[in-house]
Amino acid sequence: MKRRDFIKAVTAGVILSGVPPFSLVSANQLLPRPQGLAQSSFDSNIKDYLHKMQDFDQSHPDDIYVEKELLPVLRSCVSRLKRLELMVGHGNFYLLGFDDGLAIARYYPEVGEFTKKELGFLERIFYTDSSVYGFIGEKPIDKMTLRIDKNDAVKIPHTGNYVYRGISHEIYKKLKNSAGDKLYLTSGIRGVVKQFLLFLHKAETNRGNLSLASRSLAPPGYSFHGIADFDVGQMGYGVLNFTERFTTTEVFKKLEDLEYVSLRYTEGNLKGVRFEPWHIKVFPREE
Repeated sequence: MKRRDFIKAVTAGVILSGVPPFSLVSANQLLPRPQGLAQSSFDSNIKDYLHKMQDFDQSHPDDIYVEKELLPVLRSCVSRLKRLELMVGHGNFYLLGFDDGLAIARYYPEVGEFTKKELGFLERIFYTDSSVYGFIGEKPIDKMTLRIDKNDAVKIPHTGNYVYRGISHEIYKKLKNSAGDKLYLTSGIRGVVKQFLLFLHKAETNRGNLSLASRSLAPPGYSFHGIADFDVGQMGYGVLNFTERFTTTEVFKKLEDLEYVSLRYTEGNLKGVRFEPWHIKVFPREE
């Protein structure tokens, strides 16, 4: 059984067992075996799945890639998105809507208008069911053209990032009060355009490997950064804030003691995503 078929089978098994789909299940918990799947096969596939999550940044035999003939389109999309980001500025790029991005690209020769092939490729990436890649998370954004109202965003000083006004901002302020000044916002609101660049750039630098990209970056439309979530880190820890070494920091240890804190992607989760101890889940809240 291929990994993507196995993950679908596990999800189906969870649904059939009466457990809500997409719940955060630890690898140490017993999972219901999908109907028709032998225990030995189930155990073997779980082990294989967890191995892939542990080695998330490595390619694996059943990973899904962009077709060879579309690799030039992938590269041109990434290049144009990078030029668009430089044109509007990094902060504004987080909030940029897809239609606004297209209009800016048409107007400024430095960016250049998106071609029909590029637009077709972007639409295909957005509307493809991500479980094909192995990503089984929910899709909170179903329209590629979703716009973020800047009035709904709060810019966090000294970070270059935004969080949503309301519950996201309130949770962030509570975290700052609880964890102290060493905690800071490493990534907040990310619109569809920004998620396109992050996801496609990751795939491009790995020979078009979409499965590898999806193990550490949600495909466009699937990121909760687009509606509520945000990432935190410890001041001075740099890129290590986006590794498991973040769990050794003073900030993370304080977060562990806060009952109102939930992680979007827990250790051993079955969403096809690596463990992200820095990713704060805002919506939906735990009951």
